[in-house]
Amino acid sequence: MRIKPLLLRDGDDLELARRLRSRSISSGAAQRARIVLLASQGESNSSIAELVGVSRPTVISWRARYDVDGLAGLEDDARSGRPRSLDRREIVSATLMPPPKKYGVTHWSSRLLAKHLGIGYGTVARIWREYGVQPWRSETFKFSTDPELVAKVTDIVGLYLDPPENAIVLCVVRFWLPAATA
Repeated sequence: MRIKPLLLRDGDDLELARRLRSRSISSGAAQRARIVLLASQGESNSSIAELVGVSRPTVISWRARYDVDGLAGLEDDARSGRPRSLDRREIVSATLMPPPKKYGVTHWSSRLLAKHLGIGYGTVARIWREYGVQPWRSETFKFSTDPELVAKVTDIVGLYLDPPENAIVLCVVRFWLPAATA
């Protein structure tokens, strides 16, 4: 049975058709677009429900929302539930600061930062992925936290300056040259 078609606003038929073809739109948004397009063609609520695979009250609800608010009425409402309590910017900011000396490390790991902040390490890792943060790849010089570093460097430099007899000493030198300026 055909009923009175839902009247579309100017240009909405093109936008609804675009939403149906789009691969980047959510399935729910495409479903709502299909409901409204079928309603504009005069299909009954029951036949739309059967074609789209939803209940009749769902069809009635989306028709009414479009009728009142147009395309804006087809957007998702805010979901219930607890809002996010973590400020992602604070976590990224904490990541970019050096860890306290008591930890004895040069940069944060997701587990260490999570323990320090009292949150889950999966949360830290997810935020790092979202923001592209990789603290182990920082482009700054890192000081060693080894308490015996001075003694070790002294021993190595001493071997180079005064090697044992018949010893072969290999010296690897790493240096950095600034890029040539034009």
